[in-house]
Amino acid sequence: MDNNNVIDIKEKSKNGFNMFGYMKVGIFLLILLALLIFTITNVFIVKEGEYRVIRQFGEVVRIESSPGLSYKIPFIQSVSTLPKYQMTYDVSEAEINTKDKKRMIIDNYAIWRIQDPKKMISNARTVEKAESRMEEFIYSVVRAELGQLNYDEIINDEKSSRGSLNDRVTKMVNELLTQDNYGIVLVDVRMKRTDLPAENEQSVYTRMTSERESKAQEYLSMGDAQKNRIVADTDREVKEMLAKAKADAEVIRAEGEGEAAKIYNLSFSKDPSFYELYRTLESYKKTINEKSVIVLPSDSPYARLLLGYTK
Repeated sequence: MDNNNVIDIKEKSKNGFNMFGYMKVGIFLLILLALLIFTITNVFIVKEGEYRVIRQFGEVVRIESSPGLSYKIPFIQSVSTLPKYQMTYDVSEAEINTKDKKRMIIDNYAIWRIQDPKKMISNARTVEKAESRMEEFIYSVVRAELGQLNYDEIINDEKSSRGSLNDRVTKMVNELLTQDNYGIVLVDVRMKRTDLPAENEQSVYTRMTSERESKAQEYLSMGDAQKNRIVADTDREVKEMLAKAKADAEVIRAEGEGEAAKIYNLSFSKDPSFYELYRTLESYKKTINEKSVIVLPSDSPYARLLLGYTK
């Protein structure tokens, strides 16, 4: 029999089995890969500082805010992200009118955050639209608040009545946002700068210069008045001190002279002749000098003592 026409049943069965086994392994791997891809595409990570919004047919069905793994239903649900941290928004410059009908340009910035993502999506749809609505409220409130102040009160810090304007604006804008259920909260709003329209700048600068010069003159006048008061008070105190010192000196001198007279009297009373001699010698000091001419009898006691006769 020709061997080329002979088919080995065992060999054929073995080859067929190997091919079938490979197919089973391939199908298993494909299924495993599909399951892996399916799992990866429907499991997501919630990070710190973000909200994960799960929508089903366009409607929000769940908000995930805690960090970790979460999931969604495949083909039916979708996931988007919203920021959970505070954000800064630069409010557009705007022109307002003051109480005295003058124009000025204001520039603000706001710090805000999403408080309720579901409300924010329902009423504002996107972060950009939420910021736009918040900006409208800020401009409206700031315009109303500054519209109650005169031009000089706003640009002159010393006359400013703004006080806690930023706090008032923040509170009022939050009330409007809460009233309309926007799900966002304004943390703070600050006025970066207040500028003047170009046509008003020179007149305002001139006015400010005039006010500063007036204030400087006022300070100088107050200084001169204070100096004059201090000089007058010092002069009065000096006069009072000198008068008191003079009075005290007179008292001390009188007491000293009285004490001296007492001592002289006590001393001279012990030897009257010595006292008489002392008085006579003292009189010589007062009556005789280089130009003195005295005419006395030679036997005069006054002359005898002067001439050196003691008897």
